[in-house]
Order: sequence, then C-alpha cells, then structure tokens
Amino acid sequence: MYLNPLEHAGKPFIRIWHKPNPRISRRLKECGAAKYSKTYKCYVAQRTPQTVERLHQAFQGIALVDTRYLNRPRRLRPDLGATVKGESRHAEPLGKLPDLPVVRLQPLLHQGKEVLQVSFAYDAGIYRKLKAGDSCVWLPEERCFALGTGSGEMHRLLDCLESTACVWLAGTVKVKDMAVMRRLWEQTYRKDVGYLTCPLAYLEKLQLLNYSLSTIRTYHSLLVRFLNTHREQGLEEINAFASEEVNRYHRQMVQSQAYSFSFVNQSINAVKFYFQRVLGRHGLDLSQVERPGKAERLPTVLSKEEVAKILSATQNLKHRCLLQLLYAGGLRIGEVINLRITDVQKERNLLLIRGGKGQKDRTTLLSKKLLESLRAYYREHRPKVWLFEGPQGGQYTADSIRHVFNACLSKSGVERKATPHSLRHSFATHLLEQGTDLRYIQALLGHRSSKTTEIYTHITSHGLQGITSPLDNL
Repeated sequence: MYLNPLEHAGKPFIRIWHKPNPRISRRLKECGAAKYSKTYKCYVAQRTPQTVERLHQAFQGIALVDTRYLNRPRRLRPDLGATVKGESRHAEPLGKLPDLPVVRLQPLLHQGKEVLQVSFAYDAGIYRKLKAGDSCVWLPEERCFALGTGSGEMHRLLDCLESTACVWLAGTVKVKDMAVMRRLWEQTYRKDVGYLTCPLAYLEKLQLLNYSLSTIRTYHSLLVRFLNTHREQGLEEINAFASEEVNRYHRQMVQSQAYSFSFVNQSINAVKFYFQRVLGRHGLDLSQVERPGKAERLPTVLSKEEVAKILSATQNLKHRCLLQLLYAGGLRIGEVINLRITDVQKERNLLLIRGGKGQKDRTTLLSKKLLESLRAYYREHRPKVWLFEGPQGGQYTADSIRHVFNACLSKSGVERKATPHSLRHSFATHLLEQGTDLRYIQALLGHRSSKTTEIYTHITSHGLQGITSPLDNL
C-alpha cells in the first residue's frame, strides 16, 4: 500500500494507493485514519506523523505501508519552469533590531494645553526609565505619562527609550521637524559600525518642495539603503560617485529578481534627487541610468454584480458606507480617511476631496443612495470632526479599511483577487461603459494626465458587444 502526497485547497494530504484487495479496503474503512474521496476516487488522509503511524499499526500482517513517495522532493511542473537569478554582490544593508515593546504617543488636552500622552502595555523596564528620566512627567488625574509637543522633548524621549521600546505616533500627531521624523523612521535599524544616517538636508529639501510625507518616508528608506550598501567607502566618497556606480547598484537589484520594477524605479528617483537636488551635482549625467521597463498590467475590475455582492456582504452601517464611498466616488483609501463632515456637500450633490494624490483638491460625485446611507450613519455614530473616526476618536486607519474590504470580499463569495482600490477602477470602468466622456472621468479621478485615464479604454466592454469574432463567421 503506497502513500502518495496530495495537495487539496492549499493543504497537504495523503493519497492511498493499493491493488484491488477486499481486506485492505475493509481495514481502511474500519480504521478511521482515512476516508474515501469521491473527487479523487481513492482513500485520503490527513498528512501528519500521527496518521502515518496509525496506518502502520492498522495494517500489520495485512499490507506493507510504503512511504517512499510521500517525502520525495517536489518537482516543478514543466509550465512553471525555473529562473536563474543574478548574484547580488551586497548583503541586505539594513539589519533590523529584535521586536521591542511599543510606546504610542497620542494627543491629550491637559489644563487647556495640548500635550502628548505616553501609552504602553505595562512594562516594568519602560516604566522605570520614564520615571527616572526627565523626558516626560506623570499626570496623576489622567494616570499617565505625558510630554510637551516641542521637538526637544521628543528627542529626550527617544534618547530615554532607545533600545528599550519603539515609539509610534497616533495618526493625528503631525511632526514638522524632519530631525525627529528621521529618528522615528530609523529607530528599528541596527546601527552597526559605519552606519550612515540619512542626511537631514535631503529630508528638509523634500519637505520644502511640498512632497507628501508618504513620499518623503519612501525616499528616506531608499536613500538609507543605498548609502549603507556602500558604507565601507564612507559618505565623502559616495558623494563623489559617478553615474556608473549608481547604475551598477540598480542593475544588481534588477538581476537579483528580489525587487519589483516599481521599487527599482523609486530607488533611482530617490538617489537621483540626492545627487542633483541636494548635492547640486547637476553635471552628473544620471539620464543614462537604465530604468527597468514598467509592465503595463491592466487593473482588476469587478462587474456590477460583484460590486453589489461585496457591498451587501456586511450589516455594519459604517463599513458599508466606507465601501460605498470607494465605489460611488472613485476614492482612494487615503482620501476616504481624510474626509471631514463638512466635505459632504449635499446641496450640490458633491464630495470635496482635499489633498488627494499630488496634494490636489477636487470634487467628485455624491450618490443619492450613498447620501441616504451617510445620513443614517451620522444619526447612529455622531462623528465629531472626521467623517469616519476610530473607536477612540481620530481618523480611521487604512489597515482597518483593508480589513473591512477583505472580510466582505471573503463573505460575498466573489472568487477574484481584489483590493479596495479595485472599487476605484470599477467606478471608472462602469462610468465609461455608461458612455461618460473620458475627460469627465479624468476630472472625477483626479488624474493629471489623460494618458492615465486611457487605461480604462483597454478593459471596458463598451462597444465590443457589436463586434463579431471571425471564428464565428467560418
């Protein structure tokens, strides 16, 4: 009796094969270790050491249980193939510290003055450091530690908790001091000998040119990675690099197949900004840096029926309003989070989107169905400032919206890989199929270039129904 590997629904099982024999069939039915599968037309069992042992015991004196095929190394199917990747000459340059306890800073109004409350799951080491240091004070009435909103106090707190805890900021805490943000972003890195921090002038230049905080953080991490890959040469020598060194670094990233083309292109932009806009090396010709071609993949678009199933998969009014907003107005997650109550302009049937991608304001559609849902939601939840607020107040988080969408997608029975952004793509495609002019769709989505909006012409079925395939005319 041979035990063979079987994979079903992503889980490992055992497929049992034997020559026709009534004694073996009867024992398999009686032993309880396996059951007959109508799908595979054989007996199958859970793939565990306990199951294999039970089969050995159950068939003593009846059959020899052979496991030679069960643990044989799995070969890839011919259509999957294998890829020979390029060798990366550099190890991962940024080591991470072990996971540390988290200290969260959130706004608190104390005696008419704004302070930052220090919240953490009780930890004796953190408590002793905060009690002994001068970075914050104990507030008896609120029963918590707190510190002011000055950058000096933040630096002292980070000094106090270094290698003891990781400091996180609540979403409503806005930090304008880039020296503080640099320390917060780099606090999880292992700072070995020769570690190169991100030059402060780089972050301040990005901030001065009004780059979004998300872009600044991305550029920061990519430049720190580039600098520390070459840390042995020192910052002075790195600053004197020619275009070939920059090109070689990114060529190795592409050949290693460990990074997406989008990641490599972002890295090129971040490094190029450092050399040309911060160091002022405009004579350095980085136009010859080879950029990997971006794959032109079509976005995932859900049908109207699939959208309806996802929207109706939850009975939670707040969650349903969140998903309806993504679809009804073609909003991004960040735009939903930043909506204020006053941005719902019901008199004009419009939604005001402030500070969208690229720091652009725009207006988009306010559906009548959505307005009815929002009125019911407002009566039930009474948000204070933001249209959608967390349980403790403040803005809703992007991760919460993703969790809500994934739960509804799973419950709806829609067997498609999709994300919350798929609702935005579906909004644009369905408008186009309804005959809406592409220029209006571009304005509603907030696209700067019409070329970005034109991708939806490749995935719409509008106008294709009247075209007959030549195969049907044979």
